[in-house]
Amino acid sequence: MNRRAITVVLAAVAACSLGGAVATAMAVERVRGEGLKEEELFLPSGAVLKRLSLGYSGLLADIYWTRAVQYFGELHHEKAVHYGLLYPLLDITTQLDPHLTVAYDFGSIFLSQAPPEGAGEPEKAVELVRRGIRENPKEWRLYANLGYIQALELHDYRAAAQSFHDGSQIPGARPWMKVMAATTAEHGGEVQTARYLWSRLFETADDPMLKQNAVKHLRAFQVDDDISRLEALVAEYKKRTGAEPASFGALISMGWLSAAPRDPLGHPYRLAPDGHVYVQSPAELPFITRGIPPGAEPAVVPKTF
Repeated sequence: MNRRAITVVLAAVAACSLGGAVATAMAVERVRGEGLKEEELFLPSGAVLKRLSLGYSGLLADIYWTRAVQYFGELHHEKAVHYGLLYPLLDITTQLDPHLTVAYDFGSIFLSQAPPEGAGEPEKAVELVRRGIRENPKEWRLYANLGYIQALELHDYRAAAQSFHDGSQIPGARPWMKVMAATTAEHGGEVQTARYLWSRLFETADDPMLKQNAVKHLRAFQVDDDISRLEALVAEYKKRTGAEPASFGALISMGWLSAAPRDPLGHPYRLAPDGHVYVQSPAELPFITRGIPPGAEPAVVPKTF
């Protein structure tokens, strides 16, 4: 085969590959414009897309990452409980660009949180972050994410302690990583440990959505503490007087409260005739385990730490 024939063949191959890459990009763009329909959409593998990308795999990765964020954002806004395409989109994104750390970072957060805050798939989140660590072993923040998921979602405090410890050994890691490793190893499973983890997550997170989720958990801890304290005061009042207090005013008159108690959102707590204390709006306080009025459903199934 002469040089001209070889050139023609190579040009044809390149044209076919380029056409495939362009067609793939156009298909993805159509998906971005029309929205993802899980029952209709075919997602090719990241390996296939990478072969067709002609060196533009980074561009395709950005497109798929953008779509993953849009997909999650749309369903999160609708308070969905099923995110069937989220992991496949993240899987393709990170196959196309194994060093796109934001996809491991925030993608794992989207996956791990319980519905309606996220997809409720912490095992897949761990799988995603572990892949990110293999591809980016010097990114200490990925170890931190892994530790948070293991502790707060899977309640595997031993594994979390190891993840925080391993990440703390990486140059540039924040000093609090060592504190996290020690805390989860020593006090794993305690409420105070969970409160500490959510507080630290709130302080260090850059993503507003993650910060808001941490706030919701911290509010739940406060409500649980408030309910326990208030019902203990009610029980003490009954012990002394032989009757249930008619309102929180009775506890104020005893000098036990300075004012009518309110929940973290500013709504007054409700004192029932039987002495139990309830929140006014449990739907606004996901993750609470106490103070849910009879017949009301919590916004999120509470977890035991």
